[in-house]
Formats: sequence, C-alpha cells, structure tokens
Amino acid sequence: METLRQFLPSFFQHLPLYPEQASTVAPAVDALYLAWVALSLIFSVLIVGATVYLGVRYRRRRVGDAGEADFEAPAVELLSMAVPFVIAMAMFVWGTKVYIDLRRPPEDAVEYFAFGKQWMWKYQHPNGLRQINDLTIPVDTPIKMTLASEDVLHAFFVPAFRVKQDVVPGRYNVVWFEATKTGQFRMFCAEYCGTDHSKMGGIVTVLEKEEYEAWLRGEGQPTASPAAAGEDLFTSLACSTCHGVEDSERGPSLHGLFGSEVRLASGTTIEVDERYLRESILNPLQKVRPGYLPLMPTYAGQVTEEQVVSLVTYIKGLTAPPAPEAGLAEVAGG
Repeated sequence: METLRQFLPSFFQHLPLYPEQASTVAPAVDALYLAWVALSLIFSVLIVGATVYLGVRYRRRRVGDAGEADFEAPAVELLSMAVPFVIAMAMFVWGTKVYIDLRRPPEDAVEYFAFGKQWMWKYQHPNGLRQINDLTIPVDTPIKMTLASEDVLHAFFVPAFRVKQDVVPGRYNVVWFEATKTGQFRMFCAEYCGTDHSKMGGIVTVLEKEEYEAWLRGEGQPTASPAAAGEDLFTSLACSTCHGVEDSERGPSLHGLFGSEVRLASGTTIEVDERYLRESILNPLQKVRPGYLPLMPTYAGQVTEEQVVSLVTYIKGLTAPPAPEAGLAEVAGG
C-alpha cells in the first residue's frame, strides 16, 4: 500500500487538471482516489468484455433456438459475490482511515482563523495579524484552520493541499493541513455563494519558517491576538459581572469550563465545546443550566463573527483556579 501511495501520485501528478501535491495528506488522498479509478476501470473492462464475449459465444444462431442452463456453478456464484465484497470492505477501511486522518488535527497544530463573507476571505494569524483573501503560512507546520461564515454557505478549498471544508453559517468547522513545499497555491470558495462567487479566492503563500517570521515582523505591529481581543471584549461587555472565578448566583464560572461536561435544565448532559460557547453567547436561553435564572442577554447582532471567535478563544484559555492546599485551608479556617 505504501508503494502504491508513492508510485501512483508521482506517475500522474503532471497530467492536465491534476494539481501538484503540497501537503502531508495529499499522497494518501491521491492514492485512494487513483485506486478507486483503477478498480473502476478494471471491472468496467471485465464486465464489458464478458458481456461481449458471452453475447457472441451464446448468441441465437437459428430461429426458435432457446437457451438452456448447461451446468450449475455455486462456487463461481459465491466467488463473484465474495471478491467484490472483500474489495469493497478493504476500500472502505482505507477510506475511513484517510477520512479520520483528515478530520483530526495534530496536537501541536497552530490555530488560525478564516471567515467567509460575500465575496472575500478574512484570515487571522495566532498573533492577531489579519489578511484578506491571500494567506501566508510557514512550511512543515501543521495548521488548524477554524472556519466561520458571516453570511451564507461557503467552502474552503485548496486543491494542492487536498483539503476542502464547508463553512456553514451559525457553526464552526475545522480543517487542517501541513504544507510540505514552499511556493504559491490557489485557494477557492467551492460552494456557490452569490453573484461574485467565482471571484472569491486567493493565494496561499508558503514560506520557510525563518522567512515567515521575517515576514511577520515586516508586516508591522499586529493587532491583538484572538485571546487578547476576547479578553478586552469580555471586559467591555461586563461579562465578569456574572461570570467570575467562582460560580455565583447570577452565573457559572467559565474558568476550566471548556472541555468539561455540564448538565442542562432539560436533564441532558453535553460537552462544552466551541459550538456550545458560541450558542451561549448568541442564544443564551437555548441551553440553560439548572439553578440559574435566564438572565443573560443575547449578543446576536451586537458582536461580529470575529468577535465571537475572540470571546470563545479567550474562554477556552480560562483555566480552573488551583485548589487550596489542605494546610493553608486549615490556617485560613482557624
């Protein structure tokens, strides 16, 4: 299988309409695709060939001839079912592995943000630097791209990286990639999003890590990072009035909340992830926790999608306060 991954893509990568490979996942995606094409061609030839052969070999030669079953071959029938089944299951397992690899960013992936808006892409680097349509990234660095839409359905698509992910209004999606070569690669919106959909694209520029750092410095003073911007917004919106370090009567603490499981007033238990935090900001009455009155106002229409992402990023970084040591607790109690 490893030989197939290496040979087939290198053999076909210079064909017209076949984009070059420029990411770690591209060889696996191409090998899977080409394997399906090869299997389809092989079975197409076998089926057409058998149809033509049997049609000629057993054609009616005289008027009134009727075909008869010459023999029974249960082994052949079983084999004709078993072979496609085994091939289909093998391809299913292979495809599932590729899909899982595409859906799970590495633990050390650096988080970037992309916002789709008719008809442009807005990117934000980890240090807060922003770009419009064109994106600059370092080579050999796994990148987790958190995607959000400010209006309609879009899709983030970089053919050379073999990654495509829908950008759906009202939710966050994630795509990850690791560029393996420097250069410039086209990116597109792959979902029709309006009149100027065809113009919604840009260039992904991949630089060596040292060149990327120099490019960041050359872009001037970046704006606040998403977490820092979220902290400023958290303060300006007076969120700390209800959400302090510890739970209060007005609202629960947000420290250490991300990644945990909470019980709702409906009795269900859900995991606190980016979607839950976003919904709690824009539609706080949808999922209320027991013991708290529905006092939180909605911020829908008051904050932009970028500001929501900043708030979510800030809340994700709020760690739980350390538990007091037993000895200090006793002294304080005494």
